[in-house]
Amino acid sequence: MTDNPATQLANAGPTIGQVLSQAELISPAQLEAALKLQAEGDPRRLGDILIESEWLQPDNLAMALSVHLNLPFIDLKRHRVQPDALQLVPEETARRYHLIPLDLVDGSLAVVMEDPTDIQVIEELEALAGRTIRPLVGVSPDIAAAIDLNYKANQQIAREVAEFAVSPDGAGAGMGMAESEPMVTDPVVRAVDLILDQAVRDRASDIHIVPDFDSVRIRYRVDGVLQESVSLPRGSHDPLLSRVKILAGMNIAERRRPQDGQFSKVIEDGEIHFRVATSDTTWGEMATLRVLGRSESVLDLPGLGLLEEGIDELQGLIHLPFGMVLVSGPTGSGKTTTLYASLNQLDRQHLNIMTIEDPVEYNFARINQIQVNRGAEITFASGLRGVMRLDPDVIMVGEVRDGETADSATQAALTGHLVLSSIHANDSSGALYRLAHLGVERYMISSAILGVIAQRLVRRICPHCKGPATPTPAEQAAFEAEMGTSIAQIYRGEGCTYCSHTGYLGRTGVFEILKVDEQMRKLFVAGSTAGEIKTIAQDHGMKTMRQDGMMKVEQGITTPEEVIRNVAWIE
Repeated sequence: MTDNPATQLANAGPTIGQVLSQAELISPAQLEAALKLQAEGDPRRLGDILIESEWLQPDNLAMALSVHLNLPFIDLKRHRVQPDALQLVPEETARRYHLIPLDLVDGSLAVVMEDPTDIQVIEELEALAGRTIRPLVGVSPDIAAAIDLNYKANQQIAREVAEFAVSPDGAGAGMGMAESEPMVTDPVVRAVDLILDQAVRDRASDIHIVPDFDSVRIRYRVDGVLQESVSLPRGSHDPLLSRVKILAGMNIAERRRPQDGQFSKVIEDGEIHFRVATSDTTWGEMATLRVLGRSESVLDLPGLGLLEEGIDELQGLIHLPFGMVLVSGPTGSGKTTTLYASLNQLDRQHLNIMTIEDPVEYNFARINQIQVNRGAEITFASGLRGVMRLDPDVIMVGEVRDGETADSATQAALTGHLVLSSIHANDSSGALYRLAHLGVERYMISSAILGVIAQRLVRRICPHCKGPATPTPAEQAAFEAEMGTSIAQIYRGEGCTYCSHTGYLGRTGVFEILKVDEQMRKLFVAGSTAGEIKTIAQDHGMKTMRQDGMMKVEQGITTPEEVIRNVAWIE
């Protein structure tokens, strides 16, 4: 092994503790306390003790190590890990020693390490990679994020698939295989597990397993955008689909009719629920898996993206004793999450809260949830009729999608129950007219409806690479059109490890909350248009989704591009 600065300086000069104290990053008393813990047998490294005691920040430790050892400090949020370097160090080694191979430089392997003074690890890496190791200093959380991001399961999935996939011409693959039963072997099980694990690691909301002419594509939807993950041999299709169907309790012999199922799996110490749908396509069955967490702790109103005024308005609506509150928007706009978060605000101790859902996505304590089951003739409409005989105070109907459900939900709201539901409509005022189109009389709608929350989802700017930017002329014009004033500065994400170099991390909602008052009721019954109702609502202080989105642009939460892309087409 060749000498490097870490080898030369690890045991020479002042200790890292002394460097931290001299730089006033920690106090002498904190250093003394940490050293005392080590003397008493604490096996942790000094830096770990200081960080876990909240006396020192990880980035300050990394910077101090960089200066102390005269080694370059690497900001992994700004640097891309090169694939040829990644291949030289297995994921297991990277996780065990908390390091990430970065690049090949003049025949040496540059490795970002949490502890570049660990000579034994460096020697093991040199033997493993067959190259001289050039240690670099990185921040511990950034190294962990880089490992998760770069050690994708793709290569391992491909290796597992190679053990069972056959060519499209071989047995058990491709179309025309209705008579054969694909073998579900250990490699198949491992491949599917890796696909599920990677989806959770990437924060995917959906997994698509899509057969093509000569391949099977695995795609993840992350922050609302579909991303290609890995392309597998065509012969892997039937075994993969069979494994998914077995997990979801579906019929593996049925390949022509659409099927639905669900299952749960513990991933990264948390239970994850997967909702599965399959359907036949030209090249075989396609499967889509919706990825759902199980914790209701995330279902709170601020977490939805509601601003303080919007929270107060929604709280006011859902705490009324009876009437109907609707959440409107297209598929994938977060309507169900808003309904769940609203239920989470109610008094479950003293109210009988009933739900009818398709499917039940989250389980709540002290809420009675009913799953739609068409085989047992339990639909939204029939389930609602049954619920009405169970003395409910609050009823949540998953979706108003037909005239019978719309009529039953309206009747329930008029007979002393608070009814929460979702409906497909472009905006808040349009939801009233959607109910009318489903056959509910206007006078009944005007009497039942308390308010409508319309929403869309936009991507949040990544906080790790967020920086100021100048709006383009189109963005400036869009902002002025909604807010009546210009904006000198916006924010964008430059792209980093945490956000997979997209500049966005996570999503938030943009909302408009229509509170139906007496004037609107009279106009609606008299035959006014949705546009006229919306104008009155704005005169009474309602902010549109576009305005709410531009307020989030001002606050640096999202970008004008996201607001324009998701909600600017709505009139």
